[in-house]
Amino acid sequence: MVEGRRNLVRVEEVKHLSETFLFQNYSREDVCFERGKGEMLYDPEGNEYLDLVAGIAVNVLGHSHPAVVKAACEQAGRLVHVSNLYQIREQALLAEALASTMPPSLCRSMFVNSGAEANEAALKLAVKKTGRGRFVSARNSFHGRTSASLSATGQPKYQAGFEPLLSRSFDFVDFGDAEQLKAAVTSETAGIILEPIQGEGGIVVPPADYLRTARDVCDEKDALLILDEVQTGLARTGRMYAFEHSGIVPDIVTLAKALGGGFPIGAMVSSDEVSKAFSSGTHGSTFGGNPFVCTIARTVVETIVTDGLDKRARDLGERWISELRSLSPEKGVTEVRGKGLMIGIEMPEAAKEFQRYAFERRILVNVCAGKVVRLVPPLILSENAVTRFNDLFAAFLSSRS
Repeated sequence: MVEGRRNLVRVEEVKHLSETFLFQNYSREDVCFERGKGEMLYDPEGNEYLDLVAGIAVNVLGHSHPAVVKAACEQAGRLVHVSNLYQIREQALLAEALASTMPPSLCRSMFVNSGAEANEAALKLAVKKTGRGRFVSARNSFHGRTSASLSATGQPKYQAGFEPLLSRSFDFVDFGDAEQLKAAVTSETAGIILEPIQGEGGIVVPPADYLRTARDVCDEKDALLILDEVQTGLARTGRMYAFEHSGIVPDIVTLAKALGGGFPIGAMVSSDEVSKAFSSGTHGSTFGGNPFVCTIARTVVETIVTDGLDKRARDLGERWISELRSLSPEKGVTEVRGKGLMIGIEMPEAAKEFQRYAFERRILVNVCAGKVVRLVPPLILSENAVTRFNDLFAAFLSSRS
């Protein structure tokens, strides 16, 4: 590293280096964070920001959670990586921990590095298991940016320019339309892939019986139901997994984001029977499931369970959604929706404006689908933080009335 570059303290310096040496494929805010604690982030000058983005639904335990810090330090001092050529104790323990949070049939895990990789693996597994080559996905969905996961993503803006790489094996239906879903599944369908709640699409919650319809039609057509719980999984919606709200059990579940609490890991979880479609050599990952990240992920899972963060997300989220709805009638807010601490505030004319307003007051929010303010904070979010956001949101709405 060039001498003198170790302690950059001005965002302008970081921005200059980024613009000089990095690919310019991200739109970044003019802020750089040096440290975090709980629900707060701090820039190099010591300014405090309330983080309601949480790394896009990743930092479920907040920043620098003591249990995660301890696990990371201890495991880094023992063993970081050995590869899947060998038995990995930490991987086996994480798989056991995940199985303990799932319905009994979902007992087999395979670990990768991201949600996109988990979805890629799930699609491959469904093809291998069924011998079929078509899938049904939903418009407005988001499943990742690798070739197959991008093909499954029902948003043309993400696919533009990459069409030669993409599969034509996906039939798209309107999310939440049960009749379209039933009509789209045929004897050639390997599986349906759905988010229980669409995240990037704008925090879109389907009708209560929608996933039940998906389960039933898969059973009827001998297809597999793949639920992408990358954003909704691990207590985000007030249950450990969002599919629990519907009382159904999928064939394959994909996880990432919250699983590592900030460290990169993804998982595909399935049944013993379905998992047998992958034999030795049919799929794999160099880094997937290494001892370091598996120890951290197990710590995250165990902390969520021990601290009852699913119930906390459910109770706090219900109250917060109710409070936001009471603040926002007829003031440019068309809907407040979500489950648990996965909340969307639809503001067609003002979402980006509010994001800037909040940022200038050191509260971090995110806008998805161009018009929805997305709140996916740490699950350890305090009541004071909710009050602070509500006061800011009310002030913004008043300024526009």
